[in-house]
Amino acid sequence: MTEKTIPLLPCRTELIQSVVDFYAALGFETTHLQKSPYAYAVVERGAVELQLYGMKDYDPASSHSSCYVLTADVDGLHAAFRSGLKAAYGRIPTRGLPRIGPLKDMSYGVRQFLATDPTGNTIRVGQVISGGGEEEPATAPKETFARALHMADLFADSKQDYPGAAKIIDRVLKLEDEQPTPAQRVRLLVLRGDIAQRLGDAEGARGWLEEAASVQLNSEERETAHDALARLSDLRG
Repeated sequence: MTEKTIPLLPCRTELIQSVVDFYAALGFETTHLQKSPYAYAVVERGAVELQLYGMKDYDPASSHSSCYVLTADVDGLHAAFRSGLKAAYGRIPTRGLPRIGPLKDMSYGVRQFLATDPTGNTIRVGQVISGGGEEEPATAPKETFARALHMADLFADSKQDYPGAAKIIDRVLKLEDEQPTPAQRVRLLVLRGDIAQRLGDAEGARGWLEEAASVQLNSEERETAHDALARLSDLRG
């Protein structure tokens, strides 16, 4: 097959240069850039090509534009993207625009992260792990806390419904007849702290993250909660 799909993503006209700079930080080469008579850019990284077109009144804050990139090395790309962003911005942006999200094993069989450019386009980068694929429906687990994590992740990252995700976590953490495993508790608390930060609640975020850091984990539990612990370090750093 010789066919190729190339995502076309909207961009607020005056932000075209900052968007191109963002992708350059991720290791993309700018193969075309024009600012008149209309804004248009093409960026490429290996086989991945994105084209960006300017819109004068485009609102980055309300953007839902995205595309999915499948890779065989999601951990490597996540590390490379973070390194490039830190070099370009002097820090790793985890909130606002632009930003890069945490690396997570999703319950529907994909290990993924999200990177969002200065104009609100979200690039989802994922790797199929054992028994899954991004084309499969996101079937929620039945166990109480696994289901809560699954649903809260979807609300926070896929729908960007932060209040909805917070409500899910708050409800299960208040349960008295069931308790999460230590690793589940850490994952729930870190995600709750992350959401609080995204909502601008710095004091609340600090409390959730301090509680997460206080959970005692054995070596096996630390391995299970590895991604959440890495995110905890980012958020507290």
